Amino acid sequence: MIRTEAEYKNAQEKLDQEQETLQRQREQLEEMDLSDEETQRALEPLISFRDQLREEIETYEQMRRGDLSALHDLRSIGRWLIGARIAKGWSLSQLADRLDVSVQQVSRDEQNEYEGITARRAQRILDALGVRFRLEIEEPVLGGEEDREKVAA
Repeated sequence: MIRTEAEYKNAQEKLDQEQETLQRQREQLEEMDLSDEETQRALEPLISFRDQLREEIETYEQMRRGDLSALHDLRSIGRWLIGARIAKGWSLSQLADRLDVSVQQVSRDEQNEYEGITARRAQRILDALGVRFRLEIEEPVLGGEEDREKVAA
């Protein structure tokens, strides 16, 4: 996951390099008179890596635009918090200052995508970012009137 502008620029450069490498490999394989299927199979790892890198770049660009998807699963809250920081245009250092922790701490936390974060800590980050968060329950906890009557009794 791309988390900083420096990582974003490096990823863009890497994508350009991978595109050139892919093109050179394709030309070399075509010179070997391989079938289209054989060429494609040989290039699959390079294509897969390039596509994954392109997807990471696109995800970062979406976050930077503030295009964060709804949080549907609390296991994804770490990525969402990182996205919120990026959307806000804040560096790791700016968030660290607001949280009164070291940049290294924020960097480690984001590298681990806030694995195991407590609700209190997540709320502290949201507060620092100035993000209001609303939790909606789509599925009712109790199935129907019959279940509610059992609880009431």
